[in-house]
Amino acid sequence: MINNYIESVFKQFEYYKVLGEKTFAQVTDSALFYQYNEQSNSIASIVKHISGNMLSRWTDFLTTDGEKEWRNREAEFDHDINSREELLNQWNEGWTCLFTALNSINEDNFEQTVYIRNQGHSITEAINRQLAHYPYHIGQIVFIGKMLAGEEWTSLSIPRGDSQKFNGEKFSQPKAKIHFTDEFLKKGKK
Repeated sequence: MINNYIESVFKQFEYYKVLGEKTFAQVTDSALFYQYNEQSNSIASIVKHISGNMLSRWTDFLTTDGEKEWRNREAEFDHDINSREELLNQWNEGWTCLFTALNSINEDNFEQTVYIRNQGHSITEAINRQLAHYPYHIGQIVFIGKMLAGEEWTSLSIPRGDSQKFNGEKFSQPKAKIHFTDEFLKKGKK
């Protein structure tokens, strides 16, 4: 059960990571830094926040509070990432930290309590908390990317008008146990 849960969590996080990356690939460098107004976040500032959160939550996940003393959450929303390369470096640093921490979870430590802002969480609760948080922000990234790419946008899921065709293809195949992210991730790595 524990291994199945962790494997499923990995796939979910990988799916949302790929959604973000497929969005980055479809927008110009300047679009990564676009802000609708002074109070809104750019794709870059959302990436900075996600990465900052990941580094805080997942560094020494099992042994230290998830809200690290060194974290400066307010600065995560500063608009000071200056290039696509810097954005991708921050993005990947956060994800590497997350996946490293997930790899440290096993049957021996799965019942351990972890803390976020001094509040105890089961490992499942702590993971699920972040599994809700990151997709929320990645949805914002996708929305901004789709808006700025306009007519050049390529759908990240079933394109509008293709639902019937997609379902027809799926139901013409024998039933199979496959996680929906497996197929998506396979396409994302081509």
